[in-house]
Amino acid sequence: MSLTNNVTVEDILRVSGVNPSKCMQCGKCSGACPSYDQMEYHPHQFVALVRKGQIDKLMASDSIYQCLSCFACLERCPRNVEPAKLIEAVRVAVIRQQGMNHMTANDIPEKLDEKLPQQAIVSAMRKYSK
Repeated sequence: MSLTNNVTVEDILRVSGVNPSKCMQCGKCSGACPSYDQMEYHPHQFVALVRKGQIDKLMASDSIYQCLSCFACLERCPRNVEPAKLIEAVRVAVIRQQGMNHMTANDIPEKLDEKLPQQAIVSAMRKYSK
């Protein structure tokens, strides 16, 4: 299923409540991220792409599903930018466009990876099951 991008930067900012223009791109958020190695776009890059209006790139990226929503990025940010909230807003936008949850319990076996932290699976099931 392909997604058409009807989602605007304003939509993401409204849902997340985050002001990405506060970000100074120091990278501390990315340095604290436990999913850093699995992400195509790291937290500071994610914020930069939102600022540039490149929501379509983010919606097509698996990075939105790698975020553990642990808020380590927020804890390290000197300006309280909250990249995890932006990632969550994009993830929710994708799910809404798909008209369904991203993951069901039946999807888990094919997504398991020995390097994937168990916390990622538990977090995903909490977020994407009804």
